[in-house]
Amino acid sequence: MKAVVMAGGEGTRLRPMTSSMPKPLLPVANRPIMEHVLRLLKRHGLTETVVTVQFLASLVRNYFGDGEELGMDLTYANEEKPLGTAGSVKNAEEALKDDSFLVISGDALTDFDLTDLIRFHREKGGLVTVCLTRVPNPLEFGITIVDEEGKVERFLEKPTWGQVFSDTVNTGIYVMEPEVFDYVAADESVDWSGDVFPQLMKEGKPIYGYIAEGYWEDVGTHESYVKAQADVLEGKVDVDVDGFEISPGVWVAEGAEVDPEAVLRGPLYIGDYAKVEAGVEIREHTVLGSNVVVKSGAFLHKAVVHDNVYVGQHSNLRGCVIGKNTDVMRAARIEDGAVIGDECLIGEESIIAANVRVYPFKTIEAGAFVNTSVIWESRGQEHLFGARGVSGILNVEITPELAVRLAGAYATTLKKGSTVTTARDHSRGARALKRAVISALQASAIDVRDLENVPMPVARQQTARGSAGGIMIRTTPGVPDSVDIMFFDQRGADLSQAGQRKLDRVYARQEYRRAFPGEIGDLTFPSSVFDSYAGAVLRAVDTSGVAEAGLKVVIDAAHGSAGLVLPSLLGRLGVDALVINPGLDEAKPTETRDERRSALIRLGEMVSSARASFGVRFDPVGERISLVDERGRIVEDDRALLVLLDLVAAERRSGRVALPVTTTRIAEQVAAYHGTQVQWTTTSPDDLTRVGEEEGTIFGGDGRGGFIVPEFSSVFDGTAAFVRLIGLVSRTQLTLSQIDARIPRAHVHRRDLATPWAVKGLVMRRVVEAAGDRSVDTTDGVRVVEADGRWIMVLPDPAEAVTHLWAEGPDDASAQTLLDEWATVVDSAGR
Repeated sequence: MKAVVMAGGEGTRLRPMTSSMPKPLLPVANRPIMEHVLRLLKRHGLTETVVTVQFLASLVRNYFGDGEELGMDLTYANEEKPLGTAGSVKNAEEALKDDSFLVISGDALTDFDLTDLIRFHREKGGLVTVCLTRVPNPLEFGITIVDEEGKVERFLEKPTWGQVFSDTVNTGIYVMEPEVFDYVAADESVDWSGDVFPQLMKEGKPIYGYIAEGYWEDVGTHESYVKAQADVLEGKVDVDVDGFEISPGVWVAEGAEVDPEAVLRGPLYIGDYAKVEAGVEIREHTVLGSNVVVKSGAFLHKAVVHDNVYVGQHSNLRGCVIGKNTDVMRAARIEDGAVIGDECLIGEESIIAANVRVYPFKTIEAGAFVNTSVIWESRGQEHLFGARGVSGILNVEITPELAVRLAGAYATTLKKGSTVTTARDHSRGARALKRAVISALQASAIDVRDLENVPMPVARQQTARGSAGGIMIRTTPGVPDSVDIMFFDQRGADLSQAGQRKLDRVYARQEYRRAFPGEIGDLTFPSSVFDSYAGAVLRAVDTSGVAEAGLKVVIDAAHGSAGLVLPSLLGRLGVDALVINPGLDEAKPTETRDERRSALIRLGEMVSSARASFGVRFDPVGERISLVDERGRIVEDDRALLVLLDLVAAERRSGRVALPVTTTRIAEQVAAYHGTQVQWTTTSPDDLTRVGEEEGTIFGGDGRGGFIVPEFSSVFDGTAAFVRLIGLVSRTQLTLSQIDARIPRAHVHRRDLATPWAVKGLVMRRVVEAAGDRSVDTTDGVRVVEADGRWIMVLPDPAEAVTHLWAEGPDDASAQTLLDEWATVVDSAGR
């Protein structure tokens, strides 16, 4: 059997290490990753190997040649352009068309039993066998589920935490029959998991999954690269290590000179012909490449040092990576997570701060303190986005400097000359940060329309009027010392997951576009935005019957920006309205849950004493509303969703409503009673927005005060929801309490459990296993439906080490029992 080694990737997340070196040639314990892969293939008798190359292809060819030194027969298939995981193998079809073949990545470190994998494939007689393994964090991989016979039931590429239903992932190692090439178009970018496998499964072709035991690490990030070195030194992976183990865990290669006065605390590796002087201390998980010189007094701990590096006297290297041919001069200090590219000069007594990237061929002056990356090409780092955009403590985590870099990265994802709409809430912090954002956008050749302080729905609506995107800065709900920087797309909706990843990548690379002097963007301040917005709402939303109904409502603007649009709206709406707390209060840009509750109680008292039809309270940015009925009683947010759903469905009698899967199934009963259908979505506002845009959608909501009015927009809009409610109540001539009373009571209980990141994938797999034969829904997280209709939902939090659970039953006791049962499952898996 022949093998295919895929060695064409650019390894962008590993830059600057891969700026001048292809990822497969990155050394692990002083051998290229791909050499470890080739030695594994040879160990299992796969000596005839085709290597697919594209990025810096000549360097791979020059290093390995025809494979004679390894006792292998290597040939190469060159891609003129990136062809994807399947397209690159298709490019080598001529050499593979006669027999089964094995596909393996040239940049993943593993010691899997390939012989047993091939045996499994032949026994099953499948078209494709996918080699699987279990990992703690499956987000960056393709999740795979197999049945008892080993047949693949489902694939999901690079899921979000809400989509994680297992910790069993695709390793990118396959055994295949040549017939698979019939499903791969020539000279096109095609992926196995994204394109070919779904088609094979659709046609019922046999795809099997082999769950491998052993070590596997996808060396795709700086963290995983350093981890792979440590794992080799710890003996966690069965690979060949050159040299002699002169004491437990201390490996020294041929020709290396280590002074007896040097302190070595293994496990560590010293490469061939390296020189370590007296007084040096080298501690665990340090790897020195060939011809490295370490001068007296230097200290190295968890440092990975490539070939031909000079480490000067009294230098201090901790948890960093140093590229080849780099000189680190006397008393320089390089902190944890820093990466220095090839052929750099790090001057005397300079300090490279943690996580800084210095790209190839750079000089750091003596005595310099470098706390931002020195860029030449791209690199990768952890995700910025949480549940509310980019969030953090003002002037601690979210600083003007970070705002400038974020805005510059966002601008770089857009075309020069594009327009971006900016807005903020009424806090001083948001005002200061927005000014930084505007400067960065203009400096990147972006025209800016600044709305200043407006409700969030106004910012979204104005963004959708011809802008390429938008940025809104607001105080984090309930956290007065934190801010959210929120990014909108051209529709005014939250930036999609794909858009967030794109922005993430540009920010991580720190390759910001800068405009030439004549390209600096314009700054304009649109006028009459509140009148324009109010007019658009009233034209889009049905307000017939309002004038005749003679409704009286009490509106609490919560000292927020929602109060800015109410004068333009209420005068035209023709409703008797009492507005309280209309003035802006910079000292209260947000409110805690208790403060909001107290305000709703006061609103209820006013509604009752004024004998109003109902009361509505806006959040400080006008995105969400809370309701009080005509008796002054608070309509809880989950009940308010059902009330509006009942009103909309009763009037429309057809169509579809968009609700997150965490919503009570009473919503299905309400919708079905009036001839409408529920489309369940994930808990992401982006997903609700997507369904809200689709033809036939008549309503959407999240059960937390956020409502979508599709005839006006597909995003949460408190003002539009208020106007729609006024119209519905006017025409139905029922009170909110009467509508609420005709809807069955829901019994949904919720619990949050602390779950370490490392076991989140395991938790979700255990939940799926515990479900057994019960119905399982993986729209978002895992929802298990019992035979009696009770259901439990388990959802990993995307930003915190927490797992969320919801349970619903016919009464509180049964829902609580179900919640307790599954909390035990999650707890036991998380220990």
